[in-house]
Amino acid sequence: MDFSGFSPEDFDVFTIDGLDERMSAIKSQIRPKLETLGKLMSPALTAITGDDMYPHVAKHARRTVNPPDDTWVAFSHNARGYKKYPHFQIGLWNTHVFARFAIIYEAPIKASYARTLEQHANDVYGQIPNDFVWSTDYTKPDAVMHRDLSIEDFHAMLDRLANVKKAEILCGIHIARTDDILEKGDQLLKKFEQTFKTLAPLYEYAKEAAAAS
Repeated sequence: MDFSGFSPEDFDVFTIDGLDERMSAIKSQIRPKLETLGKLMSPALTAITGDDMYPHVAKHARRTVNPPDDTWVAFSHNARGYKKYPHFQIGLWNTHVFARFAIIYEAPIKASYARTLEQHANDVYGQIPNDFVWSTDYTKPDAVMHRDLSIEDFHAMLDRLANVKKAEILCGIHIARTDDILEKGDQLLKKFEQTFKTLAPLYEYAKEAAAAS
């Protein structure tokens, strides 16, 4: 099973007008690549986390009017879903590819996770590479470079995660659509795997939070 990477045409899908038209292009052009990524990366993530990890390709089934501006494959330890659980994601917007760890607003351990990270804040802050990014909303493409995030900002992010119902936390990498690596499937797979290895401690803290909640 080969993964060819992403082409400029994949990113251009998100400029297509109309829900049906864009969804048709996502299904025919991008979803097969995400399904391949799901099959290829699940064993690596199982080895990294120590849990059986299952792929979930976004279906965007709830959308009735607005076409999606991004799409992804998520990996969680639950075979039936991922949104309620700590999980990993690979996906793309019109501008970039992302690979990240995520705890989103539907996760019941969200507040416990914030408290756990707070207890280990200095270690977590020191473990994340400067070129990684943080996000607090998975529905938006914006993110803050770790090098631009002060320790005070990190504490504030965790406080918000604990106390705001819709707050989320995501950490990983963005790869600009112009980066040559995106069309080199083997190199890209290695980069995803290395990224998830770097993010593995965040997943371990989620296990700790789940045990404490």
